[in-house]
Amino acid sequence: MENQTWSADVLLLEGLKVTPQYSFPAFILLLLIYIFIMVSNIGLVFLISLDRNLHEPMYLLFCNLSINDIFGVTAIVPRLLSDIFTARTDRHISFNQCAIQAFFFHLHIGVTITVLMIMAFDRYAAICKPLQYATIMTNKMLVKLTVFAWGVIIFLVGILISLSVCLPRCRRVISNPFCDNASLFKLSCQNILINNIYGLSYTVFLLGSSIGSTIITYLKIAMVCLTSKNRVLNSRALQTCTTHLTLYIIMLVSGFSFVVLHRFPHLAEYRKVAAIMILVVPPSLNAIIYGLQIKQIRQKILAMFNNNNLFR
Repeated sequence: MENQTWSADVLLLEGLKVTPQYSFPAFILLLLIYIFIMVSNIGLVFLISLDRNLHEPMYLLFCNLSINDIFGVTAIVPRLLSDIFTARTDRHISFNQCAIQAFFFHLHIGVTITVLMIMAFDRYAAICKPLQYATIMTNKMLVKLTVFAWGVIIFLVGILISLSVCLPRCRRVISNPFCDNASLFKLSCQNILINNIYGLSYTVFLLGSSIGSTIITYLKIAMVCLTSKNRVLNSRALQTCTTHLTLYIIMLVSGFSFVVLHRFPHLAEYRKVAAIMILVVPPSLNAIIYGLQIKQIRQKILAMFNNNNLFR
């Protein structure tokens, strides 16, 4: 009876196939990436929150990305680091911890996509309706959009994970570096049609609404820029939109790679690498791209290194 309880409640993470000679370099690389993500994103949140000149919707929305990145990588990366030096047969994780990890992983992805979608709307309002921008992107609207970005995804991901948690389990091996929804429902030997339908519907709804709204938004922005002879407007649109689109494309490419590779069991090792890439690459590049591309943030960062008065 004890063995049955243990096998049902304790899972085995298959993880990455890292040979002993590469364990230490892999650990150092992942640790450095994790430290960079935490320091850069916490630094940007700190910078934006303390400088009133940066209390604009675009920067406050970016704070949502940074906070989401901080929580997302913290929920998974420390466990990945500890597993590098753990034998594959000893990489145990409780089912409850696995479900929590899967929840935060999908929450991280979902919030990133919705916040980027809202940022596209912000750019549309700023560029296409500059005279009405202050009345459109009010503090009240910003709060509503932030609650939407987090609340809707928390609700939808909660249902996604709950459907998998309720399934009876006949397997205990997670063939992934960390837990996600697909890994959870693959533990069951029963019919998972409902899980597949809801998971596919959730993915189509999230990506469809995001990609569709972003395409429409940028087509309208492009039309305004093409018909406008205002060089200042076009330059500002190009700078901010390029930054946003770069982040968006990085996120989509990483996400699609992970989803597609999940459908090919013989490419399991590539899927594991893609899973880690979607977790660490966008958060690493978010801070770099915004820090280097947005003039106001870049100037504040340079001022810090030059020992100037940051908050005048």
